[in-house]
Amino acid sequence: MRRVPASSGTSPWPSGTFLKRLSEPSRQALLALGVTRTYPADHVLIRQGDAGNLVFVLTHGLVKVTARTENGKEALLAVRVRGDVIGDMAVLDGSARSATALTSAATVIKLIKGEVFLEYLRRYPSAALTLSTLISDRLRWANQRRLEFAGYDSDVCLARLLLAVAARHGRLGPEGVDLGVPLTQIELGGLIGAKESTVQKILRALSARGLVRTGHRRVIVTDLAGLTAFANLPPLPLGNHPAKPY
Repeated sequence: MRRVPASSGTSPWPSGTFLKRLSEPSRQALLALGVTRTYPADHVLIRQGDAGNLVFVLTHGLVKVTARTENGKEALLAVRVRGDVIGDMAVLDGSARSATALTSAATVIKLIKGEVFLEYLRRYPSAALTLSTLISDRLRWANQRRLEFAGYDSDVCLARLLLAVAARHGRLGPEGVDLGVPLTQIELGGLIGAKESTVQKILRALSARGLVRTGHRRVIVTDLAGLTAFANLPPLPLGNHPAKPY
């Protein structure tokens, strides 16, 4: 771990992230708090079950959020990118950490003490409202995954997941829409409640249809409209592409 300049990672924030949603004054006020640190890949920022009084604001990099069940199984819950906030729930309600957060690449983060973050929310009520909206969106995401798991076969669940990840994190390139996050097949399976072998079989089938292309920890949606139809979702409005090359 080493210090980095506070200006690191100040490129435009991805759509849907906490920093993107904030007004300019409240965003600058937040980024002026705490200290800036950089961590290598595979560094545990938060461990499930631990007490914690820090909020982490990502300014560069990628973090995976996982949780382990009582029987020892571990599932990927979410992926956080630059502009996202991590650790806020434990600070808000004083509970133990509900998940583990692990860096997937070199990651630059603002570390803010819990009491300082709470005071920031009191000073900027619009930021508190933005955080509430963000938490609501996280719950909606989780509920949607549960509904799909209950109502669709694994192949449709995976197609919907790929589209959802592409919409939030995807990057448009010459081959199609890269998901933008390095997810393993085990992790994809964890998000839809399927085994790795099932995910492998589905990805092969989708690839044979010309809907996706796979590589090492990489999935590219090569036919967005086709995958949308396969997922039993309505067609996207003309020009409303889910991915931006940010």
